[in-house]
Amino acid sequence: MLTNWVVMPTCLPTVLRRCHACASGRFRANGKFRVNANHKLLDAWLLVLCTACGDTAKLTVLERMNVRAVRPELLDRMHDNDPGLAAELLQDPVVRRRNRIALDWSGAWRLDTGGPDHLDHEVIDVSVRFAARIPVRPVRLIADGCGLSRAEVERLITAGKLVSAVRLTDRLSDDFTFTLKR
Repeated sequence: MLTNWVVMPTCLPTVLRRCHACASGRFRANGKFRVNANHKLLDAWLLVLCTACGDTAKLTVLERMNVRAVRPELLDRMHDNDPGLAAELLQDPVVRRRNRIALDWSGAWRLDTGGPDHLDHEVIDVSVRFAARIPVRPVRLIADGCGLSRAEVERLITAGKLVSAVRLTDRLSDDFTFTLKR
C-alpha cells in the first residue's frame, strides 16, 4: 500500500544575512516589495526586516530592467505585495546568489501524513513530496511521520528494514520514496 506524505511550508523562512545596523544575522520577510522606475528602467526589491533591531534591508529582484522586458503580471504581483511571489523569489537560487543570502526553514514547515492509519501495516511504502524546496533530513521526516525516535530510524536503516533509492541521512529537498518493513 502506497502512502503519500507532503512537506508543506507554513510560513516564509528566515533569511540569513548580516544586518548592517546591529550585526544580527536573521531577517524575516513579510512579503512587501519596493518598485522604483527611472525613465524606462525598473528596479525591484523584496523588503526584509531584521529580527533584532527591525531595520529594513532590500533584496534585489530586478535591477535596471527595461519596462517592456518585465511581465505585466509579475509587476502587478509586486505592486500588490503578493506573499506567494515573495515565497517563490526566496526559493529562487538566482535571487539567493545575487543577494548572498541563505534560508533557515526551522519552524517554517510541517509534515502532512494523511493520518495515523498507515502505522499498523507490516510493510509501508511511502512517497514523500515537497511542496517547496525545503531541505530536511529524511530520517527526521520518517521519525516524525511514523512516531519513532531518530535513533530507532537509524537502527532500521542499518538493519536493512528501511530502504530507499536516496541516501536517508543527508538533507533532501526533492521528492523521494522509501519502504519500511517492521
